[in-house]
Amino acid sequence: MSRRKVCVVTGSRAEYGLLYWIMRGLQNSPLLELQVIVTGMHLSPEFGLTYRTLEQDGFIPDKKVEMLLSADTATAISKSTALGIIGMADAFEDLQPDLALMLGDRFEILSAAIAATFQRIPIAHIHGGESTFGLIDEPIRHSISKMSHLHFTATETYRNRVIQLGEQPDRVFNVGAVGLDNIHKLELLGSREMEKELDLSLNVPTVMVTFHPVTLDRNSAEDQINALLEALEPERYQIVFTLPNADTDGRIIRQRIEEFQTSHSSRVRAFTSLGQLRYLSALQYMTAVVGNSSSGLIEVPAFHIPTINIGDRQAGRIAGPTVIQCEPSVGEIRQAIHTAFDPKFRDSIRQAANPYGEGGASEKIVSVLESEEFAGLIKKSFYDMPGSSGDLA
Repeated sequence: MSRRKVCVVTGSRAEYGLLYWIMRGLQNSPLLELQVIVTGMHLSPEFGLTYRTLEQDGFIPDKKVEMLLSADTATAISKSTALGIIGMADAFEDLQPDLALMLGDRFEILSAAIAATFQRIPIAHIHGGESTFGLIDEPIRHSISKMSHLHFTATETYRNRVIQLGEQPDRVFNVGAVGLDNIHKLELLGSREMEKELDLSLNVPTVMVTFHPVTLDRNSAEDQINALLEALEPERYQIVFTLPNADTDGRIIRQRIEEFQTSHSSRVRAFTSLGQLRYLSALQYMTAVVGNSSSGLIEVPAFHIPTINIGDRQAGRIAGPTVIQCEPSVGEIRQAIHTAFDPKFRDSIRQAANPYGEGGASEKIVSVLESEEFAGLIKKSFYDMPGSSGDLA
């Protein structure tokens, strides 16, 4: 009996880090054959040509789909999405997968989902059902869910939301957040190694900052990054920046951070991408995490350190007690940092549970894929919630 082909689509190093253990499980499965398509930031020199990381890990891409234009305007993102559909259509035609596996809500993944839908390839989607009211990712995520046939959510609330979209309950699985698997499976680097990697002494209080554009707010990126950098001006701690993704207005944020690093070179470091191992290893030694990345709500709580979540980018996403919410203003950010450094607050979150689980999601996903009959997935019926009227005739 031939193994069924599962095609994993990945567009960024951060997303690949979340998919790693699933890909390893697929690679080792006696029932499934792994195929890999890389696209988006993986193929961009500006973002480090990170497809090479996959190759170093033993995942040789079956197809490379160029789609990313060298601009971050809304028009450029639209055109990149269109190019992605064209490239994905050719890649799927050549590979003929039995199922396409995708994570998240970026425009690269939307391109892949559209192409797979027209080519009648069943889709398995990871991290559906979540809400981020400040992002264009919100409608993209739900659109991908409606094009998908199997769903792997990070909490029971998100599972119920996918079902609310009309997806059949027996095709929606709450497995927890896949990003937590790296924390339990990777051998994290020690303090001396991380001091060398970061070129900083970790005996000094240090914060990790990741700030992305809020893509539903027009012309807000420059104002918000300026407010954040002003709030970070006091020299009481060191700062490690990870630079933003290829989203609308991302370049102005990168530029401001690079300027800030130049003028504060003794205590500030900036990285295009730390990668999963260095990023998670660094979190062990951070005093707090600042910004608006989903990681601050999902992975960082596993380290029992505060996350300062700024603005609306993650509004609607479930947040545990380690998360301090604030508006993107100088005063609110400084007050949130003060709270994060407060010993009483830090003591109060030392035993806080992570709402996204304790790991093991990757194995659960591979197990479900091994047990499912992909051929029967493609035809879907709409599930009406109990108490609703499904018969509109």
